Amino acid sequence: MNIALLIAGGVGARMGQDIPKQFLSVNDKPVIVYTLEAFQSHPKIDSIAVVCVEGWEDVLRVYARQFGISKLDLVVPGGKNGQDSIRNGLFALESAGRGSEDIVLVHDAIRPMVSEEIITDCIEVTERHGNAVAVVPCAEAMLTTDDAEQSTGSYPREGLKRTQTPQGFRLGDLCDLHRRALEAGITNSVASCTLVVEMGGVVHFSKGSERNVKLTTVEDIDIFKALLASKRSEWLK
Repeated sequence: MNIALLIAGGVGARMGQDIPKQFLSVNDKPVIVYTLEAFQSHPKIDSIAVVCVEGWEDVLRVYARQFGISKLDLVVPGGKNGQDSIRNGLFALESAGRGSEDIVLVHDAIRPMVSEEIITDCIEVTERHGNAVAVVPCAEAMLTTDDAEQSTGSYPREGLKRTQTPQGFRLGDLCDLHRRALEAGITNSVASCTLVVEMGGVVHFSKGSERNVKLTTVEDIDIFKALLASKRSEWLK
């Protein structure tokens, strides 16, 4: 089974809005619904679970019914940070009887432009190697700094990748990783891929895209609207 685990536990403080950014409407549709539809329409995704910000669970279920998200099986409360929220979702899947060999694609609910190709490649790389992290090349010059104000050094961009989601794993492997991380006192890793590395593991790359934008600021919403206008016929069938 291939499961999409959407992380929608944040409040979106940097967006500066009164409601969580994943529930902001763009063209009369909430951001999270665009993301749900991407996984709903993918033929290899069997089930969707959402880690949801507290107090918005019922709203999410209403939207799922309204927009025909029939693969949504599980809604889980969010945690105090990203690692906590992901762990909540994983342990809930485990408790619900999902198999240890099932593939879980952990994905930011605020990356609504994830394509079928990105999802497919993440599943296939996970099947081959046990995990997969969507990445894109680093095209910019990278400067190092000690004080966030100035730089006297640089880092070769050829040795860097910018990570995105989805990030794919076997459910049993990722649950075990989170348990070992708790025992090691690691409680606030910024992503599943960083947690793997911090725990001494290796991650494998799958395809990302510059269009797979994460909606963090108001400017990102403007970019999303422009991408929708230019790509709607291709990815929102």
